[in-house]
Amino acid sequence: MEQALSVKTGSAAGKAGAKWSRGLINVLLTLYALVTLYPLFWLFVSAFKTNDEFHSKPFSLPEIWQWDNFVRAWEVSAMGTSLVNSTIVTVLSLALTLVLGALAAYVLARFDFKLKPLFMGLFLLGMLIPIHSTLVPLFVLMKKVGLLDTYAALVFPYTAFELPLAIFVVAAYLTAIPKEIEEAALIDGTGYWGIFFRMMLPLSLPALSTIAILGFLRFWNDFAFALVFISKPALKTIPLSLSVFATGYSTDYKLTMAAMSIAVLPTIIVYLLFQEQIMKGMTAGAVKG
Repeated sequence: MEQALSVKTGSAAGKAGAKWSRGLINVLLTLYALVTLYPLFWLFVSAFKTNDEFHSKPFSLPEIWQWDNFVRAWEVSAMGTSLVNSTIVTVLSLALTLVLGALAAYVLARFDFKLKPLFMGLFLLGMLIPIHSTLVPLFVLMKKVGLLDTYAALVFPYTAFELPLAIFVVAAYLTAIPKEIEEAALIDGTGYWGIFFRMMLPLSLPALSTIAILGFLRFWNDFAFALVFISKPALKTIPLSLSVFATGYSTDYKLTMAAMSIAVLPTIIVYLLFQEQIMKGMTAGAVKG
């Protein structure tokens, strides 16, 4: 009887301890979420302030919400043109990255040939190259071939530097798919192109979703390549349009914050729409890789 009571007491104490542990973890996660989200909240609040309020009361709410900051920021920075340019560059770069990355990953993951380790090593080596160290040679190359001040000046470098990661992640994912599925399709008369488009491509959607989101964030927010390769106002992207509010002598912070709030909205929307795919793709890639 005493033994049974001690077991029940220990069980109750264990449940209480587990409940307290879960509560403490939830509190810590909530605090972490608030700390993480506060800079975004501060950005949107600052977009409604005047420059005097931004300097004198940086952490308080604005006395009068300046909605016209967004209108002026949109007009001064030509945000409409920049949004179109960023969308075109990002979509084209993502399309090339996903198609070429999936094709290369399929070959490396499902076929055996002598130079396979060499190609895998070269693609992995591409992940170690500092991207911005190539700005000068790329500028010289594009000037010689006449690609400066074109969409291709951004699309080609973006695709090239994102391909190693895409190939590595998708190849690791495809390697875990049983080859019996592929062999059964070959027996049924399906060619390799049919296997790729009808089977491997749909099966690798979680990994491709991860690459698409990571690529979108990188392409949309890039400043260095756009600054070096693009000089025409009609081709400027979002990061370049944000720089017009700062000069060598002063910065219009209210318009800068308003423009940044507009620029960050597409990123937030894309993440909210595809956050489940992001987590699935990253988890699946980690387990299968």
